[in-house]
Amino acid sequence: MSEGNGNSAYGRKAFKRSRSHFTDRITADGRDGRPVEAGRYRLIASRACPWASRALVSRRLLGLEDALSLGVVDPVQDDRSWRFTLDPDGRDPVLGIRYLSEAYDARESEYPGGVSVPAIVDVPSGKLVTNDYQQLTLDLATEWKALHRKEAPDLYPAGLRDEIDEVMADIYEDVNNGVYRAGFATGQKEYEAACAGVFHRLELLGQRLADRRYLVGDSITEADIRLFTTLVRFDAVYHGHFKCNRWKLAERPVLWAYARDLYQTPGFGDTVDFDHIKRHYYQVHTGINPTGIVPLGPDLAGWLTPHHRERLGGRPFGDGTPPGPVREDEEIPVQGRP
Repeated sequence: MSEGNGNSAYGRKAFKRSRSHFTDRITADGRDGRPVEAGRYRLIASRACPWASRALVSRRLLGLEDALSLGVVDPVQDDRSWRFTLDPDGRDPVLGIRYLSEAYDARESEYPGGVSVPAIVDVPSGKLVTNDYQQLTLDLATEWKALHRKEAPDLYPAGLRDEIDEVMADIYEDVNNGVYRAGFATGQKEYEAACAGVFHRLELLGQRLADRRYLVGDSITEADIRLFTTLVRFDAVYHGHFKCNRWKLAERPVLWAYARDLYQTPGFGDTVDFDHIKRHYYQVHTGINPTGIVPLGPDLAGWLTPHHRERLGGRPFGDGTPPGPVREDEEIPVQGRP
């Protein structure tokens, strides 16, 4: 959920993740004034951002590509934040805007907060609908069911929601957000507390996953998506850039195998662009990497090695099936893949 303003200040002032300001929900019955409707909305995401990557994975798994179009922003922001410089003429081809901030401004002029992804924009009006990264994917899994592909998995099954919510809360506090609190810490004690929390939680998660393939139940759920988007960035950026370096993911057999299992599952690795990830973190966060130098490593080939997690059983998609091939216009360029 990176923001455009204040990137140079990271590491120099206390870090506090802001709450989503625009929390309108898009629902099946339109009770909040935003009904689910194929083609009406556009998801704007960065392949660099872990919060936005949740939506990319969910959208793929649920088969919402035709119902919810996708705009991908440049991983390197300028002083106006997320920009559409990857598109012809530097404009989003559907919304016609150069900066995501234009959709924010259309919704609320002089909005004082940062411009974050993921964001869903109402195409007819060009106005931002929501940037609520916590609720957005839950709604894709539940409120958008009428538009899911045939035999889409149930990523938020009703009977497991209490357990999923509990697991996700711990992952968010100590892992998803914990790496940021460590990386943007302004003092030694602050850093050490956050870093210790990251690795303590990862140790517990490793124990949990030692004899089960997925975090909750025997199939992929929203909890796995939220852990994956941090794990896939761990060795590439969090280990070095955020100083979460007690050990590498690749050095922990259970977590490394779990992460590879998900990466090799359709809908996960095919949404990951390591080039975008590395360039965003190392070039944008000038407060903690003033040179903007992007490291050459790590070697990404390991992501495609056998993981053997299938021995634990489980059904990746539950009663559903894998998503189909990636759309040609959404394929990851070679330099972004192992």
